[in-house]
Formats: sequence, C-alpha cells, structure tokens
Amino acid sequence: MNSILPYIYYSLPWAAVIGLSVAIVAGVGVGMVWPRFLVYPYLCVFFWVNSTSYGSLAVFASRSIYTRGSGLLYFALILWYVLGAWLCARVSASFQRYPAPACNLRPWFLGWFVLLAAHVGVGLVSGVELAEALAPSGFSNIIWMAPLISLMLLAFRTREQVIELTHFILLAGLARALFGLGRWAAFGGDPNNVYANMNAIKIRLTFFDINDSLLCTVAFAIAAVHLFQVHKTDRPKFWRGIEWATLVSTALCIVLSYRRSAWIGFLLAFMVIMFRFPARRRLQLMTAGLPLVGAALAYVGMRRMAQTKGAGEGGLGSLVYDMQSRRFGPESERVLELKLALADFLSHPLTGIGSWGRYNGYQYISWQNNPDGGLFLHSGILHIALKSGLVGTVLLAGTIGAFILFSRRALRSLPPELLGLGAAGVAGAAFMIPDLLIGTPFPQVRTTQMLAFSLALPYLAMAVSKTAPVARPLVKPVAPRPHLVPA
Repeated sequence: MNSILPYIYYSLPWAAVIGLSVAIVAGVGVGMVWPRFLVYPYLCVFFWVNSTSYGSLAVFASRSIYTRGSGLLYFALILWYVLGAWLCARVSASFQRYPAPACNLRPWFLGWFVLLAAHVGVGLVSGVELAEALAPSGFSNIIWMAPLISLMLLAFRTREQVIELTHFILLAGLARALFGLGRWAAFGGDPNNVYANMNAIKIRLTFFDINDSLLCTVAFAIAAVHLFQVHKTDRPKFWRGIEWATLVSTALCIVLSYRRSAWIGFLLAFMVIMFRFPARRRLQLMTAGLPLVGAALAYVGMRRMAQTKGAGEGGLGSLVYDMQSRRFGPESERVLELKLALADFLSHPLTGIGSWGRYNGYQYISWQNNPDGGLFLHSGILHIALKSGLVGTVLLAGTIGAFILFSRRALRSLPPELLGLGAAGVAGAAFMIPDLLIGTPFPQVRTTQMLAFSLALPYLAMAVSKTAPVARPLVKPVAPRPHLVPA
C-alpha cells in the first residue's frame, strides 16, 4: 500500500485537470442547448454565499469565492464563469437565429470599458502594475455587470422560461429569509454582527450583508405584485401559498437585519411597488400595509437607539451616531473620510486619481489602517468621482438615467404575468440607492453582480412580453355518443 500512495498523490493534479476539462466540455454542451441552466448555478452562488466576514470574531477567515486568489487571472474565477456562459449563450443564439433583445445600457457599459482601458494604459505608462489598475477597488466591477445582463437576456427566451425564473427567485428568497430568521431565533443570528461585536450594541440580526436583504426585496416585490395587482392571472394554490409566505418572511427578515440602509431601501422599494397599482388599490394597500411595516421599523429602530452608545443627545440622531461629529473632540471618521476624498476629487476633477489611486490622509481613519487603506470609501457616488473624475460620474449618471427611462416605459406595458418580475428589478434598484449614497457597492463583486441581476429583470420581462402568451391546456370537447334514429 505504501508503494501505491506516491503514485496516487502524483496523479491527483492530473485527475483534477481531467475532471475540470470534462466539466468544462459538459458545461459548454449544456450552454449551447439550454443556456439558462448555466445561469441558475451562478445565481445560486450570489444568492447564498456571503461576501464579507467584516464584524466576525473568527480568528481565521477563509478566502472568499469572490476574491481573485493568487491574481494570475486578475479577476475572480466566478467572473470568468459568467463570461464563458455568456459566450455559450451568444453562440447558441447565433445558431438558433435568436436576435439579442434590445438594451439601452449597452452603449454605457461600452463607455465604462473604454474608460477602464484608458486608465490601464495610463497606469502602465506611469509604472502601475496591471493587477492594481484592474483591481475591484477601482471600478472594474461595473464592466463585469454587462456579461450577466447580456447572459440573462440571451438565456431566457420565452414566457415559460421567464416564469420559471420568477418561481426560482421566489423560492430562493423564501429559503434565504427562512434561513436567516431561523438562525436569528435559535442560533444567535448572523456571526458577522459588527454592531454587537465591535460597537457593543446588544442586538441580533438576520443578515449583515446588504445583498441578502436585496434578494429578499426582489422576492417580496414579485410576491406583492402577484397577490395584489388588479388583473390577476390564474395560478395554482401552491404558488399563492408560496407568495404569501415569501411576502411575510422576507419583510420580517429585512426589518430584523438592523441595517439602516436596508430599512430605507426597503421603504423606497415599497413605494415603487405601490405605484404599480391604480390609485384606489394603492390607497387600500398603503392603509393596510404601511402601518404594519412602519410599526415594525419603529420598534426595531427604537430598540437600536436605546442600545446605541455614544449617540449624544439621543433621539433620531442615534440612528446616525457614527456619522455625527461630537460637540467636543475629533471629527467623525465617516465625515472625515468623505472630506478627505472630496478634497482629492477637487484636485483632479476631470480624470480623478486613477482606478488604482488612494486618497490622501486615509491613515487618519481607523478602518483604513490596513494594506487596502485608501482604496475605498463609504459613498458609491463619491468613490466613482474620486477614481474616475467627471468622466466616470457622467457615465454613472447616464447608466442610471437610461435604466430609469426604460423602466418607466416597461412597467406601463408589461402583461400581468410579467409585471411582477419587471417591478422586482426596479424595486431592487431602488433598494440599493442608500447603499449607493453611503455604502461601498462598487468594490464588492457580489454587490455589483446582484445589482446587475436587478437591472436585467425589466429588460428581460419586456423582451419576452412580445412573444406568444403561455400556452394553456385546452379541454377537449366530448363527442356526442352515437344513437339510432328511426327511419
């Protein structure tokens, strides 16, 4: 046996290479015939795998699937997967003569690609390594949003397939919410609890990662539109039960996340959903639902404010205690961070400091005192302005504006069975507005891909709305029984 072990060890790398090659060939074959089956595993990763260990007390943190490892490929392997899946879907669509659905975001993503190429070129000339110029801490993650949007538009081609995706999102949101609520009730909540572990705020939370609340919001929007829209479609009782369970569990999961950005984002998404209904139905739902949601948010908000330390005089200011400067003493680090970054932006307003740049004075911020210090800040808009200047800011404004213009038109014309999916995408984008203003969305792979997933939904619903409706089984008429007639 001892003589065989060395051969087994030597053969393991070769076996891994052979197994990976077989998996790639099988994946390409599946992608050429059923491209949507390459989308579901990819979405499962982003729906279920956490992207941060911030706030955890664990001594050792495992490397995330969203990181680029040794950096030989410059980007995370999961991103190369979505690029390969898009290529398979593109070739499959060409063979089947399926035209790519319209999407007014493509020119803007092309502009982002050209801008990143310009930064890479300038960086190489200036002696900056390629890995630093392409790092997620810049704005390269925005470019990687385009393959996922294009993949979803090419992979789901019929109404039946899009309704299948809708059911998948409902089940995924329900399962994630139930997992979060069960862990909160029986196992102390999310271990990545920055409030309890670092700020001494004695609360349990369902999910600290904002993307889990984003998934719950998208599923909540689908369930709400399906249940309360005026022109309802016939659905089995099973799916109606799933929608009611999703509606309740996802809303509760977001409330118990104790994330201020999640609470505000959920209210914005709620308003988007309400405007999908006529005025009378909107008034009825807001009268019935808004007090419940408001009471729940008020309860958890008051509980958090009561346990917040260092909140000054208390009151509503306790919710933004970490953004306020004290009457005496040093300025708030959150405010100081924004002031330092804004000063660097004003020094380089046109082109910014580069995708690889660090703003001056970041060493004065406690959480920036690490190897990645100065590469990110808590404002998505200011992050883009700092890294890419007015050029990137215009591209960001154009991308957002193009999505808003299309979504307004799409939500007015979608049929009832597709309205839920389209509204969910817009609600998900509205949910991310607070994180875009005071969070760090663009340096995070999971956040940008989840945002791309949300942006793709109204375009996908609009694309398949022009196809034939879902075929319904017809009841075959019963032929009359023959009988004798007297001559």
